[in-house]
Amino acid sequence: MSRRYLVWSLSYAALGMALGIYMAASHNHGQLVTHAHVLMVGFVLSLVYGIIHRLWLDAPRRAVAMTQFVLHQLAAVALLAGLFMLYGGKAGEETLEPLLGIGSVGVLAGMLLMLYMVLRPGRARSAEPGAPDQAAA
Repeated sequence: MSRRYLVWSLSYAALGMALGIYMAASHNHGQLVTHAHVLMVGFVLSLVYGIIHRLWLDAPRRAVAMTQFVLHQLAAVALLAGLFMLYGGKAGEETLEPLLGIGSVGVLAGMLLMLYMVLRPGRARSAEPGAPDQAAA
């Protein structure tokens, strides 16, 4: 899972940087909110989730881990697409509210699932070298 998150994270980073370069070159910064969300929700949050999987999650339930991964990616794409259309003037706020709402709630639900996996007894480990696993504690 950590590699999947890393690949998606770097993809969001490239997309966010490309959008930033486009805005700078065109002198049109209308997509600033979208740019920030691509980098924070897409790049940073996916990278953090990958790090959590690599350092702290020993053996999360595969179904929960995959559900969390798919939920986060679908919700992030929905949110980012909605913001892109909104700030690009392709559709009005009233039209995009359901998509933006679903994306936002989906990102939150993905965060809560990650919190569940981290807090679930016997499934997390310490990232400190030489520290005992929480499962053994």
